Amino acid sequence: MHFLRIKNEGAVKREMIPDITPEKLSAETARLCNDGRRIVTLFGSREGAGVRIYSVLADDETSSLYVSSALVKEGGSYPSITPQLLSAQFFEREIYEEFGIIPEGHPWLKPVRYPKNAADKNLKMEDYPFFIMEGKQVHEVAVGPVHAGVIEPGHFRFMCTGEKVHHLEIQLGYQHRGVEKMMKEKDSVFLSESIAGDTVIGHSLAYCSAKEALSGTEVSDSAQAVRAVMLELERAAVHIGDLSALAGDIAYLPGNAVFGAIRTMIINTSLAICGSRFGRGIIRPGGVVFGIDGDMQEQVNNTLDVNEKKIDLMCSVMFEASSVLSRMQTTGVVDKKTAEEIGMTGMAARASGYEVDSRADHPFGAYTHVPVHKRGMKSGDVFARAYLRYVEIKQSFKLIRELMDYNRNTNLIADMKPQQPSMFVVSLTEGWRGEISHCAITDKGGKIERYKIKDPSFNNWLALALAVRGNGISDFPLCNKSFNLSYCGFDL
Repeated sequence: MHFLRIKNEGAVKREMIPDITPEKLSAETARLCNDGRRIVTLFGSREGAGVRIYSVLADDETSSLYVSSALVKEGGSYPSITPQLLSAQFFEREIYEEFGIIPEGHPWLKPVRYPKNAADKNLKMEDYPFFIMEGKQVHEVAVGPVHAGVIEPGHFRFMCTGEKVHHLEIQLGYQHRGVEKMMKEKDSVFLSESIAGDTVIGHSLAYCSAKEALSGTEVSDSAQAVRAVMLELERAAVHIGDLSALAGDIAYLPGNAVFGAIRTMIINTSLAICGSRFGRGIIRPGGVVFGIDGDMQEQVNNTLDVNEKKIDLMCSVMFEASSVLSRMQTTGVVDKKTAEEIGMTGMAARASGYEVDSRADHPFGAYTHVPVHKRGMKSGDVFARAYLRYVEIKQSFKLIRELMDYNRNTNLIADMKPQQPSMFVVSLTEGWRGEISHCAITDKGGKIERYKIKDPSFNNWLALALAVRGNGISDFPLCNKSFNLSYCGFDL
């Protein structure tokens, strides 16, 4: 096997990463993933007169990561991985878009975004090659990119007969922000907090962990505990907000109102700890800026106790209501086989029986002391994605109580050491949507040469498109909310 075995947040010298032929990289990536591994990230980095493609795979059973690379000449090609491994399709399209490298044999090669720095300047958003269905009864329904709500642009094109959806194609990339390029130039924790506004803790934690690994900086147990508390508060708050939104989408107004009010109480707990409802400003390289002292710990516990009872009561009523079950059950199904094939991640994958969770599979920070037991469902429908949110809220509350026992409120932030030169690191964090991946490479002077970000939405947008198939078009808003994916997390 021509891959180097590493661990989550384990920085290694670049020279240790195998340099193999593009043909061998494609074949080995497909073989290993079909043998039980999965793609974490697949990306390119300019090197000399070519582009080095890095393949990072996960073996969740052994908590191991495997990395290898191959150099492809400028404007060159390599054998596509996608025909043997469907989960590679978005990654290969991204490499093509950014560098013009052709994955030969890719079944439908087109960009995933249309940035100003795309390799092919002739590619235009208005020329996007949508899938087309023909037939006298077939009609198209276009939604977006401009929406009624205050959300980022995204275009949804439905192929229907009557009310039945046969195919949905989702076109994103309208506002490519150049985050990875800015990260190379600015290398800023403030930028990491803005990758996806509802995942401030998840992305800033992945960023800081990568920086600490590259510099060999040790973070105290107290700081790691606070970080994990904030991560679980973020998870619980968004899940509660999503339950409110899902209830609203099916006109179940008691759930919409109650969960909406409870979400406010949870995000206000983050506000009390660090001054921001979304957790901005607390996680910094070396640790955390704010601790959780005895009085604050008591306040957090009281908030959890009061609101957990309310959540239990509302969920018991909501998930027993026939009107709720009739709208959620068997709607928007993604089965386990499909989830594995397309590389789904996070809560949505676990709701389909594909149980991947970086907190358990590749423990980081405080989760090495406070283990996470994976939770999942099997039906893969809207109900599963809704009910699993309730299960994970309960789990997060339990973890927060346990994590605060590890918080001693001392040595909260360490002085950062200089970043080491010519290093490579992968930092995985389990955000509320799923696995967040930050991969950083330093140059000979220790500065960031390449920074690659993968938000879990990158894995899961295709799952939404597949979930809608065979459903009525009126079910789309409910299916969409049951995933609650990020436009900006995709349009990096």
